[in-house]
Amino acid sequence: MAYDYDKLYSKTPDALGRPTETFTRFFDRLDGRPIRVLDVGCGQGRDALFIARQGHVVVGVDLSPHGIRDLEAAAQREDLPVEGVVADITSYQPDGVFDVILIDRTLHMLTRSARHDVLARLLDHVADQGWLLIADEPSNITGFERTIDAHDTAWAVEVRQSGYLFMRRN
Repeated sequence: MAYDYDKLYSKTPDALGRPTETFTRFFDRLDGRPIRVLDVGCGQGRDALFIARQGHVVVGVDLSPHGIRDLEAAAQREDLPVEGVVADITSYQPDGVFDVILIDRTLHMLTRSARHDVLARLLDHVADQGWLLIADEPSNITGFERTIDAHDTAWAVEVRQSGYLFMRRN
């Protein structure tokens, strides 16, 4: 049975804590121009809010209505450019392309087939020279690489370490 994040978010502010440090370092190194970011499985926005505070436009998608409620409330309080979308990522179709698609420890919650289907669908929404940033179970990274390699566009691995895969679309 899947963990009930909506129940957790309904009772616990900032339930998952601070943004993921590997992602904060990535965004701290960007050149400063505003970009469009999709945060898949954003929850209450621990990564999305940090990214928006850096001046970027963020779309956060999550299955949890309470998570999206908290994300949007925090963004509104700070006047941040964040849009929250309540959706099941197994059927979610992003609108347009993104300079960065970030997936922070979300895909491992799906079956192997579903996680690869979701990833394959998202690849078409990464802009040319855009980034795909994944944090997940280390045992899943090789499968993600295979899914990306099977896609009809060229990708370059920029970071591959235990539990992380950062790729750039050529």
